Amino acid sequence: MPGWLEIVMRALSAMIMLIVITRILGKKQISQLTFLEFVIGITLGELVGFISTDVESNFWYGVISLLVWFIVPLGLEYLALKSKKIRGWLEGSGRVMIKEGKVLEDNLKKERVSADELLEQLRSKSVFNLADVEFAVMETNGDLSILLKRDKQPLTPRDMNMKLVNEVEPQTVIMDGEYLDEPLATIGLSRGWLNTELEKIGVTVDNVFLGQVDAYQQLYVDLYDDKLKVPAPQGKALVYATLKKSQADLELFAMSTRDPAAKQLFEQTSRELTGVIQSLQPMLQN
Repeated sequence: MPGWLEIVMRALSAMIMLIVITRILGKKQISQLTFLEFVIGITLGELVGFISTDVESNFWYGVISLLVWFIVPLGLEYLALKSKKIRGWLEGSGRVMIKEGKVLEDNLKKERVSADELLEQLRSKSVFNLADVEFAVMETNGDLSILLKRDKQPLTPRDMNMKLVNEVEPQTVIMDGEYLDEPLATIGLSRGWLNTELEKIGVTVDNVFLGQVDAYQQLYVDLYDDKLKVPAPQGKALVYATLKKSQADLELFAMSTRDPAAKQLFEQTSRELTGVIQSLQPMLQN
């Protein structure tokens, strides 16, 4: 076998093995790594490079070494899931860096973090004033988790006694100019409905890069041609306006009629519809 062909075969085999191994080991290999995951990632990369290019070495010896570095970490991960002690030994534990607004200098030294690095981590979390921090922990992956003081935390709807509804995941129904039938079926819609909505905004499916439908059956599209402008969905606004108009009509009917029974019925229905509008307002005006 020619030397170049052997290298190609070795590289392809090693690449396939590395992809399979990293998929099995999990997504943490490509996110914030712990110390052990960092060491494993470097070693696997070195072994794959060695297997791919060192034609004078035995290919299967490299494969065996790669399998050892795959099986042992995989076994350790399963053990870590079962035992907190093993998890702490392998991955370490978080360390408190700021407590009750005070920097713990001894813990900074233990983690070998300087004051400049601590401030840099705070700025990366959009915290520029140390006095705003109530609690901060250095996680095992080196990231800093921060709890702001109560008066420095962002205002939430709960603080303002606002009623909100749970959001439902939007479904992507068009991707790369093609229909996605499964998400459409999930929300009980069809291509016919989708084509009708596209006609309303004057675009064709071929020009849609991404299209999503929310829980209120409103279609949002992103077009290949960014110069084209499409109207914003008005489904919720239309429903809200229709309800308000109906409530106003009931009040008008109550004032116009001379029949006491009809007047009472109109007024009662108007009050009930007002309650419905108030309960739906967080959804329809969100």
